[in-house]
Amino acid sequence: MSKKLPFQFLDAPRQMPDKQPLQLRLQGDWSELYGQFNSPSVKQQAGRCLDCGNPYCQNACPVHNHIPRWLRLVEEGRIIEAVELCHETNPLPEICGRVCPQDRLCEGACTLEDGFGAVTIGSVEKYIVEAALAQGWRPDLSRVQDTGKRVAIIGAGPAGLACADRLVRQGIAATVFDRYEQIGGLLQFGIPTFKLEKSVVAQRRELLEGMGVRFKLGVEVGRDITLETLLEEFDAVFLGLGAYRYTDGGLTGQDLRGVMPALPFLVQNGRRVADDTASHPIAGWEYGLELPDLAGKRVVVLGGGDTGMDCVRSAVRLGAASVTCVYRRDEASMPGSAREVANAREEQVEFLFNRQPLAIEANGDGVVAAVRVVTTELGAADARGRRAAVNVAGSETTIAADVVIIAFGFAPELPEWLAEAGVQAQSNGRLVVAGAERREWQTSHPRLFAGGDCVRGPDLVVTAVQEGRDAAASIAAMLAGTQ
Repeated sequence: MSKKLPFQFLDAPRQMPDKQPLQLRLQGDWSELYGQFNSPSVKQQAGRCLDCGNPYCQNACPVHNHIPRWLRLVEEGRIIEAVELCHETNPLPEICGRVCPQDRLCEGACTLEDGFGAVTIGSVEKYIVEAALAQGWRPDLSRVQDTGKRVAIIGAGPAGLACADRLVRQGIAATVFDRYEQIGGLLQFGIPTFKLEKSVVAQRRELLEGMGVRFKLGVEVGRDITLETLLEEFDAVFLGLGAYRYTDGGLTGQDLRGVMPALPFLVQNGRRVADDTASHPIAGWEYGLELPDLAGKRVVVLGGGDTGMDCVRSAVRLGAASVTCVYRRDEASMPGSAREVANAREEQVEFLFNRQPLAIEANGDGVVAAVRVVTTELGAADARGRRAAVNVAGSETTIAADVVIIAFGFAPELPEWLAEAGVQAQSNGRLVVAGAERREWQTSHPRLFAGGDCVRGPDLVVTAVQEGRDAAASIAAMLAGTQ
């Protein structure tokens, strides 16, 4: 084992993999923004880790990755050991390495972040999986003993995929049902390719199928198969239903031509980038809307989360003449990744902070022409410590717009077939799990478990992974008759 060099962070500054050139992005290039480390550079970046006695990075990670340990393995060139260690905590490491807001999580908690620059944890995580696959690594389940138990998973998003991974590792057969023709949920259909190439999702499907996970795609529960049939054929069911109910904000004019919700915009554009718009309509997601031509248009995006950043950066690549992001609080209060905001700025997106949208205005033909906003200031904090945006009297203005994209978020919704089964949900549509007499992630139906956005509400990919992973442990304990 090589000797750890002290203070390597002083000799090697923080470094990210090379970016796609700005000019290519402005000309409509959809390739992943960040490239891949080579072996010398990844070892150098991994070697910057201080291996803190109290690993703040690991504590800040929702799946509690063994970050300092696998950074050391990478520094020593022990990639196969590193990838096995990654998978001990995270069933989808190469995806989280790409889409996690590391600046808010592991890297934001890194001891070196204040003054020296955090270790480039996310890019190293991505590198580990890709390098291991190039060396021929595949998950080894040769020692797993079949329990004879079977679990159905509804939803092939990150929660469902994580649950399936953990179940088959414990000898429990997992079959994943999804109404769409490919796995991934929003990994496939919502997150733009400049953040996550879809070949990465296909690669993970291949790995899962190699582990024994079965996928039944294009199958909608409640339409093509009933919950009763699943409960007859399987010992338990996991619900990873996501959150797709549109939060519109109730703005006057939101039904005008030229206005569309964020998710249908991202999904339809994702299909267009993949040349897949004609063969697979997205029933329930597109709200009957067609993706407008943004070339030469003034685009205004309402909302400052990661979905809003995906929208503004997509609009840039679609040739918009100008792209403006309107957010009702200040920049420090933005819920999304600061790195994504910086990338959007680099791509010439304009940000208008402390602006509350009031209405969307039309021209004489019933087409959007402007967004009316009012200036805000931050008032008292709510119960969560989040300061309210208070409108400033007499400060209304308008922002010219040809296209408006509303990125206020989405919420879960209790399907009728689940309500008929007696599954409880909160008034906001989130499924109720756990409780005094229930296992973790167990719904009010003893054989139905749930996790991800349908329980928590829209959140990070990594939190959905964590909940799917942990729900699998709870399911396995129930099936084994243990606590």
